[in-house]
Amino acid sequence: MGKAIQWISAFWLLLVAVPAFSQSPALAHRVTVTTLSTMLADAGIGEWGYAALVEVDGYKVLFDTGAHSDVVLRNAKSLHIDLSQVEDVVISHFHADHTGGLLALRQAMMVRNPLALSRVHVGAGIMGARFDAGGQPDNSFVALAQAYQATGGTVIEHAGPVMLAPGLWLTGPVPRVHNESNYGTDKFIKTSGGMIVDPVVEDSSLVIATADGPVLVTGCGHAGIMNIADAARTITGDTRILAVIGGLHLFGKPDAVLIATAARLNGVRYVLAGHCTGIEATLRLRDLLGLDRRTAVVEAVGSRFAWDAPGAGPRGIEAGNIAGWVG
Repeated sequence: MGKAIQWISAFWLLLVAVPAFSQSPALAHRVTVTTLSTMLADAGIGEWGYAALVEVDGYKVLFDTGAHSDVVLRNAKSLHIDLSQVEDVVISHFHADHTGGLLALRQAMMVRNPLALSRVHVGAGIMGARFDAGGQPDNSFVALAQAYQATGGTVIEHAGPVMLAPGLWLTGPVPRVHNESNYGTDKFIKTSGGMIVDPVVEDSSLVIATADGPVLVTGCGHAGIMNIADAARTITGDTRILAVIGGLHLFGKPDAVLIATAARLNGVRYVLAGHCTGIEATLRLRDLLGLDRRTAVVEAVGSRFAWDAPGAGPRGIEAGNIAGWVG
């Protein structure tokens, strides 16, 4: 019965989200995104994974949970961040480098607050069967979700955009208008035509509507950052993009892909790119977008993007020492 209630709640959230999606969204007034897991580190520990704490007008959500069970726990402690007061988690997709810390974080934080990290929001399709090259089942998130639910947590699956808080949206699975293959080739799904490379259909991002345009927070950007940007424009009704934060899965991509990506993101004011974006790809995007070392930076644990409503205070990227600007 417990699981039935958990999944029914997903459909209820989708129903209440539909009217909001057709209206002009509320705007956030204060935004902070703090990196808790990526490869480089100014504080704490780096890893091949991703996590960030997203704060919008006092509401907090943990976006992804890193790869190793203890890294986000240790990094949050190093950064003096209390995750016990965060109730919501977003898991962008099923890959282990984004889900590895979920259970340990829930177990550690619920000792201090039973509601800590007690709701996990995911895109529809995350429970779907995946297979490795040998045809063996390869979706570890199914068992992880069961273990998480055993702690009293709820997993909420979203088939489309939903507003988590005023000004803050989860995209749900993103329409893939642009042909971006921003995903690996080591996992597969079964179709009526046979096995094909897994396109990670559930891949979801956060969109924060601000007076200066939307802020995008991505885990790996498997849906393609051009598609994610288009989804953000549809959700907010704003054609601008203020900032892109997180993994874009552009490492190893040819220059033609980076040129096309920059063209679609033309006008973006800040890029804080980490994880699977790639260092060289980030630097190339910076040049193509006409940004500089203050406004387009390689993400590190402890780096931060801050924005306040115009006239309210400072905004921009706090890169930290490893990627910071001196001069």
